[in-house]
Amino acid sequence: MEERRPGQTLTGVVVSDKMDKTVVVLVNRLVKHPVYKKYIKRRARFMAHDEKNVARLGDTVEIIQSRPLSKLKRWRLAKVLVSAA
Repeated sequence: MEERRPGQTLTGVVVSDKMDKTVVVLVNRLVKHPVYKKYIKRRARFMAHDEKNVARLGDTVEIIQSRPLSKLKRWRLAKVLVSAA
């Protein structure tokens, strides 16, 4: 069997854990403005698959890109980096 290469990984904070086996992760990043060269804050929310329901609200987590799991889920929870509790 052929080994898959790992997808893109992102780090963010869990902002919702109300769904079963799904968490919403807020990812903040800085991008440089093309004209003014000033850094601008950008943020995105990703739905990630959490098979064992381990992530809680406020946890800092790492998510990894995966195949489409549902209409909005294209990420999986890789690990919990910092627990909020």
